[in-house]
Parts: sequence; C-alpha cells; structure tokens
Amino acid sequence: MSTKKIALVTGANKGIGFETVRQLAAKGVTVLLGARDEKRGTEAAEQLKKEGLDVQFLQLDVNNEASQDSAAKFIAEKFGRLDILVNNAGVALDSQVSASQGTLEQWRSTFETNVFSLVSLTQKLLPLVRKSGAGRIVNLSSILGSLTLNSDPNSPIGGWASVTTAYDASKAALNMFTIHLANELKSSSIKVNAAHPGWVKTEMGGQEAPLEIEDGAKTSVELALLANDGPTGGHFHMGQPIPW
Repeated sequence: MSTKKIALVTGANKGIGFETVRQLAAKGVTVLLGARDEKRGTEAAEQLKKEGLDVQFLQLDVNNEASQDSAAKFIAEKFGRLDILVNNAGVALDSQVSASQGTLEQWRSTFETNVFSLVSLTQKLLPLVRKSGAGRIVNLSSILGSLTLNSDPNSPIGGWASVTTAYDASKAALNMFTIHLANELKSSSIKVNAAHPGWVKTEMGGQEAPLEIEDGAKTSVELALLANDGPTGGHFHMGQPIPW
C-alpha cells in the first residue's frame, strides 16, 4: 500500500481543479483527477503525467450516485484510504440573473451540483478519509456565499452579488455544511475547511478576472496540506479568513 498521500479532486479536467491536481502532485501527492467526461479527463491526466506527476484519471460524475459509489469502491480497493478530498466541482447557472427572476430550474440544478451531490459524495468517502492519519476535506466555496459581506453595502461585493443569487445561496449552504462537518469531526484528525479561490481567469470567472489559474488553486492546496495544528471549520483565501 502506498505511503504517499492520496488525494481526489473533483471536476478536475480543467480550470482551478486541473491546476489543483498539478500543484498537489508537484508536492508529492498521488492525485486522482476526477472528471465526468472520460475523454477529457484522460487527456488531462496524461498531460500531467508527461510532466512527471503521479496523476491518474478517475471517472466521476458527481451528480450520479452510481458513479459516486463506483469511485468510492475503486479508491477503497486500490488505496484503502483517502487522505485528501477536494470538492472542486461546481456550476454557476444564474449569472446576471436577479433574485426575483431566477428560475426554479436554475436553483435546483445549482443546488444539485454545488450542495446535494457534494454532501452525498463526502458522506460516501468519509469512511476512507477516517482511515487517513490526517484527513483533509476542502470544499470550494466563494466569497459570494458570505452573508456578512453580501449584506454590507460597503463590502467588495455588497449590492453586486445579487445578480448570482442561486449560486451565492448554494455556497452559503455549503459553508454551513462545512461548519457542521468540522464540528462533528473536531475530536478526530480530520480537518474540514471552505476555500475561496478568488476571482480567477476561468470559463466561469471570465478573462476580466484579476487572478491567474495558478493563484486560484493555491488556497485549496494549502488547506489540503494543512499541518496538524492547522485550522478547521473555517473559510479562507490565501491564508486569510473570510467572514461567514
């Protein structure tokens, strides 16, 4: 059985997830690159393998329970544990849609991926994380999920974030799950935190975003590799806490 840390990053064939895989593998972690599309996921993993990194593709559709079960079974049989889970997969379906205009389809689809599927996958993989000597769970959240900052007209997002209401609400719900799971596991060696990657130049963030993809992955990687005296139950960006 491998003595290297074993990590799974979901939604990792592109963007921040792909870069998170690269940075974790560069630090000596064996990384499973989770992606729904087999062709794109395999190509992404092969690209990183050519860089000399210990990466392999794992087919995982986070919205499919059978796919979640299959992934959990594979990890259990091949590695016997999971040291790091980075819940990176997510969607934003209501950009430039006001609170009064968002459709129920947008809300349901957003919560299905950003909350319900994430909770389900985490619960299925938690027994494997418990077998790690120092498990780490990182949930990709956003500053847009902060109730404190959304309600403050003088904050960087005050008033502006109301055009992504379903997305923001899903991240607020994810933050609550993060807090409760961290509290539940506080007597264990597992640490659970939410990461705000920043406004990053991705398909979701757009090219006007100020941060490069390399920067967007740094918070996830930092939280995935926390020392034993590191925090749990927090929301962070580049080592700095973000208000709930």
